[in-house]
Amino acid sequence: MTTRILLLTHAPLAAALRECALHVFADSADDLLALDVPSDEAPEATLERALAMLVAHGGLDAPTLVLTDLFGATPCNVAQRLSGLLQARLVAGVNLPMLLRSIGYRHEPLDALVSRAMVGGSQGVMQVAGSSRQNQSARPSNDQDQYHHQQ
Repeated sequence: MTTRILLLTHAPLAAALRECALHVFADSADDLLALDVPSDEAPEATLERALAMLVAHGGLDAPTLVLTDLFGATPCNVAQRLSGLLQARLVAGVNLPMLLRSIGYRHEPLDALVSRAMVGGSQGVMQVAGSSRQNQSARPSNDQDQYHHQQ
C-alpha cells in the first residue's frame, strides 16, 4: 500500500514544495497533498480544511506521512491534532531533500518511511564551499619526501 504525504506548512511553502517535487516525480501527484496555512486563519479552520482534503483523497484510514515546516508553530500544532485522528506520523522541519526521499520510498511501511524522510532531510543539509572541491579527497603527492625542502 502506498503512503500518502500531506504537506501542512505556512503559506506558500506547501504548494511550492509540491510543485518542486512533481517536477521530479510527476507520477506522485495523487499521493502528494499540500495545504498552505495563511497567517490569519484560525487553527480550527485549518484542521477542518485538512480533514476535508484527506477525506476527499483516500479517507481517514489511509496511512499518511504529515510533513510540516516548523515545530511549535500553528501548522505543526494543527498537524499534531490531525495526526491523532489518522493512521499517521508527523515530521517537522520539512525540506526538499526530505520530501523527495519520502516520495521515492512511499511504498514502504509508514514507520520505515519516517526514518527515510528524516535521513533524507538531514543528509540534504550541508555546507557547500564556492571554490573548493566537494566530497573529493586531495590528490596524493608523487613526492617521496614531502618535507624535502626542510633540511
